Amino acid sequence: MWYNNILETIGQTPLVKLNKIVKDIPATVLAKIETTNPGNSIKDRMALKMIEDAEKSGKLKPGGTIIEGTSGNTGMGLAIAAVIKGYKCIFTSTDKQSKEKFDALRAFGAEVIVCPTNVEPEDPRSYYSVSSRLEREVPNSWKPNQYDNLSNSQAHYEQTGPEIWEQTQGKITHLVVGVGTGGTISGTARYLKEQNPNIQVLGIDTYGSVFKKYKETGIFDKDEIYPYITEGIGEDFLPQNVDFSLIDYFEKVSDKDAALMTREIARKEGIFAGNSTGAAVAGALQMKDRFKEGDVVVIIFPDHGTRYLGKMYNDDWLRDRGFLADGKLTARDIIAKKESAEIITIDCEKTVLEAINVIKSLNISQIPVTQQGMVIGKITESDILDSLMENPGIKSQPVKSISTAPFPFIDLNTSIDRISGMINKDNIAVLVEDEQGKIEIITQYDIINAISA
Repeated sequence: MWYNNILETIGQTPLVKLNKIVKDIPATVLAKIETTNPGNSIKDRMALKMIEDAEKSGKLKPGGTIIEGTSGNTGMGLAIAAVIKGYKCIFTSTDKQSKEKFDALRAFGAEVIVCPTNVEPEDPRSYYSVSSRLEREVPNSWKPNQYDNLSNSQAHYEQTGPEIWEQTQGKITHLVVGVGTGGTISGTARYLKEQNPNIQVLGIDTYGSVFKKYKETGIFDKDEIYPYITEGIGEDFLPQNVDFSLIDYFEKVSDKDAALMTREIARKEGIFAGNSTGAAVAGALQMKDRFKEGDVVVIIFPDHGTRYLGKMYNDDWLRDRGFLADGKLTARDIIAKKESAEIITIDCEKTVLEAINVIKSLNISQIPVTQQGMVIGKITESDILDSLMENPGIKSQPVKSISTAPFPFIDLNTSIDRISGMINKDNIAVLVEDEQGKIEIITQYDIINAISA
């Protein structure tokens, strides 16, 4: 047996029992592994459904261009379908998303436009607004609008829900799903609750998103909205695909807990999954008191870990955000091992001659340059020498005339490996702000001293 094209392989994903990671949950916990879809995510289901419904309605015409705002997975599903069906794709996304997601979309010939995360949805720079503008401007184009297009949730009503019901032989008692567009949880829940109204549907939200408070109070609270790192779940508006009447409860999971759990799933269950999966499993563990022996809990595992190699699976990325601590020395350790000394800076309006005198008198090789107390650049011995060779009269000029880009600032949790990699002949130091707000400088000598101390 063979398939006529890759789109026919979408769906019928496996249900796998979790063991070590959920040992504290008394119920049987099963993972719906959506990474076996051709685009490695659950979004393949609804992407194809939206396209087919648009073709039937005449909204998407032959040779057209699909324009969508996407965090990556929906874009992948749309891009794969577009290759088979002969459409072009333009996707807008946010700078919060991983680079791997954008690279994957471009691999299928899609154009990707990256927009800022920290703006209101109605802001003309937001990825929602940019995609809407492009739809108006690009001839023969169609915007699926996965948030409000009810073909999204319908796909899961027709596919995901029936698969879970059949695979559990109707024994499912709880469904745990990360909520973003709302299509997966709402469509799946609608089907399952039609079979058994007692099934509990538990949504996973993130801090910085409005879903949980809206469900519990009916209030759309803008004060709940702030930037967050977790990808694929949470929103700062209410998509039409989120049917709150079908969701019994929302559990919020922190960025840190979601990121660390993402890694734990790979290490304890051998399942290479994405960030929203980490959030879902962490949320299920937080809700363990809701489950009892004999219950059958199904958690949706929406996408694949390859899209997060530069983030949740990268130790330095986690350390930079304070999510991970290990035995390696960090900037904090290096500072602690340094001899206490006030960092020497020079104001940008001081003359080059004054800078030369400071370097000579203190026997140092570089000085951060400040303006009104803020570090804006640097001056080094080699900068001064190069400038004097070109123009001996430069001595009377202000330091700002020959200063170069400032030393990079790092976080206190930055590992010694990364710091060492940042220091080279072109960049001989890094700066770090300690817990009291004092600026410290770290040089190669300080690294050697910390290692040998």
